[in-house]
Amino acid sequence: MMCAKKGLQRLSRPLWGPMRDERAQGTVEAAFLIPLLFVGLLLLIQPGVLLYDRLVMTSAASEACRLLATKTDALGDMTESCEAFVRHRLGAVPPVSCFHLHEGACSWDIRFEGDENTNIVRVTITNEARPLPLIGAGGALLGIVNDAGNFTIEVSVEGQTQPAWVETVEAGRNPSGWVGAWSS
Repeated sequence: MMCAKKGLQRLSRPLWGPMRDERAQGTVEAAFLIPLLFVGLLLLIQPGVLLYDRLVMTSAASEACRLLATKTDALGDMTESCEAFVRHRLGAVPPVSCFHLHEGACSWDIRFEGDENTNIVRVTITNEARPLPLIGAGGALLGIVNDAGNFTIEVSVEGQTQPAWVETVEAGRNPSGWVGAWSS
């Protein structure tokens, strides 16, 4: 009898009472939090995209430095083949504008300095990437995008062509002097 009485009291409560105020609270909170969640997601994705670009570019530049350390002009100019080697490595970056601008002309700028006859070789790779929505407006206000409204990513890797001990050896960089150097 007591349970039936409580049930009747619950059913007789007006809809505009205290219970009415708590209904659909989750919907209001979700309508507020979902846009904030997406903006937060954008703020996390953009640095990840730029970091991925930078990692691939650094890896390609490091491999190109090792290639330049052995580059010789004995068979002719190897600049085009070195650039093709680097562009092949940079193919790991998707041709999507937020990773790499590929509209009209490719935005990769690859510069080589040095060869096997120099002490140091350097490879510099520059790229442009379009910012994600909302990030571009904030980037323009902060001044971290270029005049075209894109991020500019530049990586420069430098390496020695020979280890330091080669210079201290009597034969030096002369290959014919190395023949029989250990037998004497």
